[in-house]
Amino acid sequence: MDRRQKKTREAIFKAFTELLSKKNYHQISVQDIIDTADIGRTTFYAHFETKEYLLKELCEELFDHIIDTAMGLPHGHYHCSCGSAEDSVFLHLLRHLQENDHNILGLLSSENNEIFIRYFKSNLKKLVISQYAENGKLKDAALPEEYLINHISSSFVETVSWWLSHKRRETPEAVTTYFLATIEPILQERG
Repeated sequence: MDRRQKKTREAIFKAFTELLSKKNYHQISVQDIIDTADIGRTTFYAHFETKEYLLKELCEELFDHIIDTAMGLPHGHYHCSCGSAEDSVFLHLLRHLQENDHNILGLLSSENNEIFIRYFKSNLKKLVISQYAENGKLKDAALPEEYLINHISSSFVETVSWWLSHKRRETPEAVTTYFLATIEPILQERG
């Protein structure tokens, strides 16, 4: 991607996140994004097939960073799934959510959040696979690996929803401790 394409893409992301801070996702039209980004319709569609695809790209941008750092790829720090809450990839994710990258908290807590939740859970599954399944922590499980991956991912989505409904009163560290306390006994018994 050349510099001009990258700059246009960033303008679209910026316009979309600005709109997300003011409107519900479902109230935003492609025309709103085009007008806010000050680009043409053809330019928008050269980068994103649909508004949903733009949302998917926003979600993937956040999760790609988290998954890369969890897997030890070059971002300057490494997070693992096991051990204390202080070194957990789930804590890293909660901190990103707390920073509200791309207005993700608005998407998570909006009334029409089903699209974002689907991407969130899908990317969480990738994270669980990289942290547990690919490390052999689920291989000897009495339950099917796919079931455990889905269970852990769904539980974390619900944990984040609970955290948001409680107005994020608990710190990301405390929420991570709660979450790890609920999943680690399952993994230890099965791993």
